[in-house]
Amino acid sequence: MSFAAPWAVLLLPFPILLWHWLPAGSADGGAVALPPAIAAAFRPADAVHTRRDARAVTLFLAWALLVVALAGPRVERVLTVVPASGRDIVLVLDLSGWMEREDFDLDDRQVSRLAAVQDVGARFVRGRTGDRVGLVVFGDRAYVAAALTHDTAAVAQVIKTAQVGVSGKATAIADGLGLAIRRLRDRDAKSRVIVLLSDGQDTTGAVDPVAAAAAASRLAIRIYTIALGPADLETDPSARDAVDSETLRRIADAADGQTFRVRNTDDLQAVTEAIDRLEPSLADAPPIRAWQEFWPWLSAASLLFLACSLLLHRREVA
Repeated sequence: MSFAAPWAVLLLPFPILLWHWLPAGSADGGAVALPPAIAAAFRPADAVHTRRDARAVTLFLAWALLVVALAGPRVERVLTVVPASGRDIVLVLDLSGWMEREDFDLDDRQVSRLAAVQDVGARFVRGRTGDRVGLVVFGDRAYVAAALTHDTAAVAQVIKTAQVGVSGKATAIADGLGLAIRRLRDRDAKSRVIVLLSDGQDTTGAVDPVAAAAAASRLAIRIYTIALGPADLETDPSARDAVDSETLRRIADAADGQTFRVRNTDDLQAVTEAIDRLEPSLADAPPIRAWQEFWPWLSAASLLFLACSLLLHRREVA
């Protein structure tokens, strides 16, 4: 408990000082003098003094409560609500057939690329407190699996339940990027980000994904790309499901972002931490502190005592 204006408490003895300094009023100011026996029948002396004492007490309590209200008693509260960051993030997740390949280690067991991405991606999304996060998945075609929302837990759950083949088994990277760009282009967020997880091999060839990234750059949308897989076309072009890391690098460069090379689950976790540093979340921001003010309640109590004093005064003069 603290006070916004503690000096106001100095006003508390003011009524006592006023009563002490002002001259006492005359007791013989009545218009009609009644015989003592008749006056006692109308107004018992004890009752008069009791009401006057009660009125003095209620008036002083009203004043005391008003003074304390002016002092501004308050208690500091730590708010658990995290403010919106003003950042929109859309994850673009490749659900083509290559995601079924089991070449990632997760908790000392061999898992598919999709399982690794689901585990780390869900944790990444849950940590984006204060951001609006959405999910676009693509294969032969792209669709919105989760609209932009502050409910990061709901988006994480969608990631955990994604399945290969729901959108076909080809790789239409440009379609996935294009849909994410359309979702972000009309947003008024101060920061708009796309995170693309793919092997980089666009098997449809309908639209150049680098051209789509350039369009994102013109709209001030940043793209981070994550190249998933143990082998890549640059070092081992004959490897099965080799990653086209060069294409993913060009996509990120065209949209003012960065590309990350991921060969195992540890790399994938490191990437999410790196993106957290590049696009910091409010989850680690200092807590919001606010004051809970009590002066309205004290003011209301002061008015209540003042009303009681007026009621006693009316009964006294009746």
